[in-house]
Amino acid sequence: MAHENLNDLAAFLAVAQERSFTRAAAKLGVSQSALSQTISNLEARLGLRLLTRTTRSVAPTDAGERLARTLAPRLEEIDAELTELTELREKPAGTIRITADEHAAGMVLWPALEKFLPDYPDIKVEIVIDFGLTDIVAERYDAGVRNVETVAKDMIAVPIGPPMRMAVVGSPDYFSGRTRPKVPQDLTSHRCINLRLPTHGGLYAWEFDKDGRELRVRVDGQLIFNSVSMMVKAALGGAGLAYVPEAEVTGHLKKKRLIRVLEDWCEPFSGYHLYYPSRRQHAPAFALLVEALRYRK
Repeated sequence: MAHENLNDLAAFLAVAQERSFTRAAAKLGVSQSALSQTISNLEARLGLRLLTRTTRSVAPTDAGERLARTLAPRLEEIDAELTELTELREKPAGTIRITADEHAAGMVLWPALEKFLPDYPDIKVEIVIDFGLTDIVAERYDAGVRNVETVAKDMIAVPIGPPMRMAVVGSPDYFSGRTRPKVPQDLTSHRCINLRLPTHGGLYAWEFDKDGRELRVRVDGQLIFNSVSMMVKAALGGAGLAYVPEAEVTGHLKKKRLIRVLEDWCEPFSGYHLYYPSRRQHAPAFALLVEALRYRK
């Protein structure tokens, strides 16, 4: 049998991983109809059904699962080898994909990229905002940005930001006529603005630390967001208390648009780290970006 076209196999793998023709087509930059035809042609040449299609979902068949398991590491190796060929260029080049949460992207990644990218016009950086604990290997990211406590032990973790603190804040209007919380347990009698974590679908429990004593408090309120900036806006509007990174509200605190409480329960912790697989070989462009992001006291 003739060797299958590598692009067709890559197209199949994208659909198998995304479990959606729509998402896979967007990822590959092709039309959904063209992608569907590619998969149909591949199945016809192999004489096997690789995907089970319904009106609502797409899933690999047993044969498709076997092919996907075989293809994924091999295509990744091919991508890595092709990327390394950029070493032969006079200038570093290539696309670097990074997943990070909203705060890290705005406060750490963008300030560094704003200085870095003008010097390297052939380097492209794609940042995907995601609060979940993304599997960067499975999702084919070059790196992720998270707090070091959440980074798997088999990853290389490079500090890219200073220590952080969280802040519990509310507007002057919200606190009018209300008693300010003195200890984290007091939050249960306040309207609080929750953050939903996509990884597990649950609401984030507010974490506090004082003199070695750690507390996690589950709060309640009318609003739930998956965006820190929206939590800050809601707090400014008097909707309740928000628990957000201190850097997000420093300006509002100085201008007294927000009032901070429980500050003595919010101790500093390790800042953001860039993490990536230790076994993967990276192109010169990636190494340059890592050094540009590396936090230096």
